[in-house]
Amino acid sequence: MSANQNQQKQVTIGEKEYTLQHPGVREAIKLRGRAKDHTGQLDEEKYYEELMKHVIVQPKVTWETAEDLGASDFNELIKEASLFLNGKA
Repeated sequence: MSANQNQQKQVTIGEKEYTLQHPGVREAIKLRGRAKDHTGQLDEEKYYEELMKHVIVQPKVTWETAEDLGASDFNELIKEASLFLNGKA
């Protein structure tokens, strides 16, 4: 287990608290790899989906619940999850 794996962070977006959990360094690299398109460019939709599946652990967020959050809160949550995954938060 790496130092990052299973490390958690609580973030509050709007009125809701979310738990982010780091999947570990190797899994983070795999996650970013799965989120690239055929030219090697990051596909935002795939990347966000990977963050929702593997980093935002409580409460679970899906595309359906993302609609309920609204664009501003959803974008803030994704930003926090991405920074956390990359070791910057």
